[in-house]
Amino acid sequence: MTDKILDSLYDAVVAGQADTAATTTQAGLDAGVEPLTLLFDSMIPALEEVGRLFENDEIFLPEMLISARAMQASMDLLRPLLADAAAARIGVFVMGTVAGDIHDIGKNLCNVMLEGVGFEVIDLGVNVPAERFVEAIRDHQPDAVGISAFLTTTMPELDTTIVAIEEAGVRAGTKILIGGAPVTQEYADQIGADGYAPTAVTAVRTVKALLGI
Repeated sequence: MTDKILDSLYDAVVAGQADTAATTTQAGLDAGVEPLTLLFDSMIPALEEVGRLFENDEIFLPEMLISARAMQASMDLLRPLLADAAAARIGVFVMGTVAGDIHDIGKNLCNVMLEGVGFEVIDLGVNVPAERFVEAIRDHQPDAVGISAFLTTTMPELDTTIVAIEEAGVRAGTKILIGGAPVTQEYADQIGADGYAPTAVTAVRTVKALLGI
């Protein structure tokens, strides 16, 4: 029974069937399957498979977003149950789009994937000034911070934000990742970011590598 539920949930996430993912997750909980089992034995492997398919050009961004929504539908049910499960959290990640930029599709996809692999994600939203990132680091003491910019006109805010974090003296103990359509590895190196992630899949892989997970 448990194996059938886990397989069905895996298939639903990969296929991007949000309603099926949610009902299967609830069926698993009703049948006594542990939330961590649903997460680590079904949902995370499914998300990893979606990432593999995306990197191999077997699926594209629209399909990946649909799978992310299915994952989110399941996470909405599991999140309250995982809140007190220390084993479910591998770190804290603060995420936001820089001041002047209101793009959030890529950011939201990263959030789902990071949460799916065990991070507690603190999403600051869009149009986030540098000072808000500083406050969030003080308040949450995250293991990593993700800063995104999706326009060439807002990309300089990445540098501004990193400078503000350094000047506030809160950079120690946290890794800074940047990403967004116009961003490059060269720019990340230039402004002193710890990592660069062109996609949600690489964001997960990069932050885990930076944190030694």
